[in-house]
Amino acid sequence: MKMTEQVSGDVVILELSGKIMGGPDAVLLNEKLHEFIQAGKTKIVADLRNVDWMNSSGLGILIGGLTTMRNSNGDLKLANITDRIQSLLMITKLLTVFETFETNEKAVESFQ
Repeated sequence: MKMTEQVSGDVVILELSGKIMGGPDAVLLNEKLHEFIQAGKTKIVADLRNVDWMNSSGLGILIGGLTTMRNSNGDLKLANITDRIQSLLMITKLLTVFETFETNEKAVESFQ
């Protein structure tokens, strides 16, 4: 998994790409989220448009990220989810847990 970030107001957009499959990916995302929390940034949008593949461990990483942010009075929202990830979220009933948006802009606006 690769990760780049950009800031829109007080919201951080994390652009994830490649495969999200657990292991080192979990550590990478967890460390990055804790850096944001330390910097007082607790509104995160995960842009998933360039994620090729995600397994159950990848879903676990997102759930862990959501929990981390909510425990810090923040939130993690998903944007630009692919059909494959949409199906995965639907099958696992995680669509009821995550807020999802068609675009980064809509996700950012939802924090206002």
